[in-house]
Amino acid sequence: MSTASADSGGRGTKTSKVSKDHKKPTAAALKGAIQLGIGYAVGNLSSKPDRDVLMQDFSVVESVFLPSEGSNLTPAHHYPDFRLKTYAPLAFRYFRELFGIKPDDYLYSICKEPLIELSNPGASSSWFYLTSDDEFIIKTVQHKEAEFLQKLLPGYYMNLNQNPRTLLPKFYGLYCIQCGGVTIRVVVMNNVLPRAMKMHYKYDLKGSSYKRRASRKEHSKSSPTFKDLDFQEMHEGLYLDPETYSAMMKTLQRDCRVLESFKIMDYSLLLGIHMLDKKSLGRGNRCDSKKGQKVLYSTALESIQGNVKDPDPVADDDTLGGIPAKHKDENLLIFLGIIDILQSYRFIKKVEHSWKALVHDGDTVSVHRPGFYADRFLKFMGTTVFKKMHPLRGTSSKRKRNSLHTAKSASQEVLSPQKEKEKEKKEHKKAQSMDNLDGNFHSSSKHPDILLESALALESTQNDEEDPENSEARRASSSTIALDDPLAPLTRSQSDSELDVYL
Repeated sequence: MSTASADSGGRGTKTSKVSKDHKKPTAAALKGAIQLGIGYAVGNLSSKPDRDVLMQDFSVVESVFLPSEGSNLTPAHHYPDFRLKTYAPLAFRYFRELFGIKPDDYLYSICKEPLIELSNPGASSSWFYLTSDDEFIIKTVQHKEAEFLQKLLPGYYMNLNQNPRTLLPKFYGLYCIQCGGVTIRVVVMNNVLPRAMKMHYKYDLKGSSYKRRASRKEHSKSSPTFKDLDFQEMHEGLYLDPETYSAMMKTLQRDCRVLESFKIMDYSLLLGIHMLDKKSLGRGNRCDSKKGQKVLYSTALESIQGNVKDPDPVADDDTLGGIPAKHKDENLLIFLGIIDILQSYRFIKKVEHSWKALVHDGDTVSVHRPGFYADRFLKFMGTTVFKKMHPLRGTSSKRKRNSLHTAKSASQEVLSPQKEKEKEKKEHKKAQSMDNLDGNFHSSSKHPDILLESALALESTQNDEEDPENSEARRASSSTIALDDPLAPLTRSQSDSELDVYL
């Protein structure tokens, strides 16, 4: 077949060696060739036995020619003749198995119905296709990006083994289609923003400020993708509950360190925001064919919850796996993932950063060395984009009371004997004055803390009968309370609340 070279967008251009008889394939023919090629590659792989992935499996490239009239190995089809190259087929089969994708489900998603073409808001000229069931994104990549991904696979394999819950892209296959003098390379990935949920806002965030504003052309779209400066103008930050915020930032930090170790920079956080108060506007695109989530750990909520071992599929839930958040008084669901990780800090990127730094502040441009880029990215996400909700007042007050009583008891332990004697004298005088006022306090006037201790002892005796194992701890707590505040109220309800705080 005639040779072809890929252009900067990975789409491919004709070379001088291409025959005049070759016509440039249409977009529909290319989509059909992609579906047919992936279907053939996965079906052919089923005949190979399961085994452990070896180091040499990552560098394997299988090639097959699929003529339109068919052959002994390939089926007939009504697309132009094309050649299919499959990169690291056994390694990608392992990745699909790791995420619970069965071969039949993978083929059904990609090959059943025509692919849906999506617009590209980024600076690259890649094409994006979405499967009809909303599960997979097929993206065209440049020749350098495909090479870099293949070199990345061993480290990617080790990282996924250790941590399948990640916001990094999940790659399920890498293929090359040569058709009619055009060469395109495509990678199959997880879909970060489900089409079934209306995204009222979409952002591509890098943590930089140089030229990080959506263009006028992007603003004119029905569903524009905004950038960093737009986010700071339109949102004051998205508030998450403390546990979710902690899980989010831990996941982002772990992922950024992985990317830094691979010398990767210029990646983005793709963020989609669905406003629950406007739910009625966002159900028009729901896919009737969506019967459940095929891919494990693919939703935003699953990707950050590392403490959940085997979550139930949440794709049929109204949230579709979105992360609950708040902005002012609005309830939101957010969907997110790290994208564009196939940009390494090669020589050309170093030159680009140096050139931009001459005309602008070097620390604000998007192209930067991986370590600095990761730190700036995390700082922007943890302080500007995501913020932690303040805990409820009741919870914080209990903690403060607990810490105050602990501080009191600790300080009383280090009081000098002389100060203790002076304190006892003051208490004795106060008790005598109380005896003169009311004879009912005579029995306890010399020891004002006896009554509190007796009340707490009665409470602890009743509790000891129910749970004898905790009796010693309760006695210790009651004595601490008596020392902390000798003049504490003696009502039963208040003493119970004090015990709840300490025990």
